[in-house]
Amino acid sequence: MIRIDNVSKDFDDITAVDRVSVDINEKNVFGLLGTNGAGKSTLLRMVAGIIRPDAGTVTVDDMKVYDNPKAKRNLYFVSDTPYFFVNGTPLDMLSYVKNQYPMFNTEKYERYLKAFNLAPDRKINTYSKGMKRQLALLLGICAGTKYLLCDESFDGLDPVMRQGIKTIFAREMDERGLTPVIASHNLRELEDICDHVGLLHRGGVLLSKDLDDMKLNIQRVQCVFESEEDEKKLLAQIDMVKDDVTGSLHVYTIRGKKEETEKAFACVNTVFCEVLPLSLEEIFISETEVAGYDIKKLIMG
Repeated sequence: MIRIDNVSKDFDDITAVDRVSVDINEKNVFGLLGTNGAGKSTLLRMVAGIIRPDAGTVTVDDMKVYDNPKAKRNLYFVSDTPYFFVNGTPLDMLSYVKNQYPMFNTEKYERYLKAFNLAPDRKINTYSKGMKRQLALLLGICAGTKYLLCDESFDGLDPVMRQGIKTIFAREMDERGLTPVIASHNLRELEDICDHVGLLHRGGVLLSKDLDDMKLNIQRVQCVFESEEDEKKLLAQIDMVKDDVTGSLHVYTIRGKKEETEKAFACVNTVFCEVLPLSLEEIFISETEVAGYDIKKLIMG
């Protein structure tokens, strides 16, 4: 487990991370969501042991990570601007990373290079942005570490390549218990891969929840009531977050389990009633609006 306990970091008069506490469980994909400047990169660098927190602690498997080579062997950090040797090739990077991470899987790395059409002897400075990101991720995946920290690493990947990397993540999690931590400003990028999502804003955590729990505990229902009395009767039985009304059609966002929601609607008379699926975006909007924030402004511009 990665435990981030009341961590803060200032740069001169700017507070980049403000008293953040988050637990990242093993064998889960943790999504760290936030706008540019929210503190994602600073937090990941503290988890990776690159910079020291001003306050609080970061531990990896109960070991403090800063200035601790033993703890760092369990971590591989993929920066948003990955570093490669000047005039270096993927084979050069293989030699370097393997020297740092003895568990590096050379056979797997060579196989992935071929699958992603990355020539092993081609100079990396001739690669496109997307190709460089692919290479950085493949190096991290093959390093054999328990935790893989990815800072905006999917930015610049086309949908096919993004799906390919996600498929590899799933395989590595199943085969050896890899735990990816993915920071992104793009909510939709995380929706189909993450098990748990933390939302950062202005250096602090607004929300940190398991996605399955979030999806189980919030529902969206559209309906038309037979009468105003039926509407009032329903409202007395549900925890309503939001009601969008168009004419006689109500679209409710309701906090509670699906079975409880369906039971409440079964007690009233409706002309039409349907439970609708919720996207991660809609769940986050509902959760953050309750907390007094508008995620559409925070994440979607």
